Amino acid sequence: MAKIIVITGAGVGLGRALARRFAADGDTVVLLGRTLSKVQAVAAELGKGAIGIECDVASPASVRTAFAAIAKQHPKIDVLINNAAIYEPFLIAEATDDQIVNTISTNMTGPILCSRAAVPMMSKGSHIINVSSESVGLKFPYLVMYQSTKAGMERFSEGLHHELESSGIKVSVVRCGQMYEEGKTVSWDPAMAMRFGQAAAAAGLNLRERPISQFNSVTSIFRAIVDLPPDMQAPLVTVSARKP
Repeated sequence: MAKIIVITGAGVGLGRALARRFAADGDTVVLLGRTLSKVQAVAAELGKGAIGIECDVASPASVRTAFAAIAKQHPKIDVLINNAAIYEPFLIAEATDDQIVNTISTNMTGPILCSRAAVPMMSKGSHIINVSSESVGLKFPYLVMYQSTKAGMERFSEGLHHELESSGIKVSVVRCGQMYEEGKTVSWDPAMAMRFGQAAAAAGLNLRERPISQFNSVTSIFRAIVDLPPDMQAPLVTVSARKP
């Protein structure tokens, strides 16, 4: 049966790949993103009832407005995928106020705000999926804020799982490894990117040699989680790339 699937950070990267995958499978997707033109462009590409809605997940007001707009067309949500995140390397001692606050607000507060808005629109069998990172379990330099927010989101997900268990709403975390998309470029400062790569190599994490998967491959994991039988759950799924 086709599902109503809401995806945050759906204008680019994994979020866009997920939207394309679910739409191709016959589901109805709602794409949320800070840049309206991006999510609307993807929605137009997908057709089949897909809609793009502006939403800054770090803003309570923006989240309320977005989910009110969703409710006008889809009073019931089957799946929420909290994918939006800021991934940027920096040292805490050098970090700006915006780097710290925006990372926390988007990566940690965002999934909480969106989950709060979505739960009243969900029922037994609905599913919240929070996207985390393999960096939570690795000694990645320059990613203290990113790691911390993802670790906090994982703990939030566990607590939310217990809170919603009696209602029949599932909560899952997908902890992903390195992914890439053809044609995508990173907008980091080149000097910082070089420092990050050197520090990671010194810590035993050679970014150039570690296996990396494509976003399109990772979407299969989300498909499987969404399609779990009613008597199954997947609180934490870890996905990592392998060399062919």
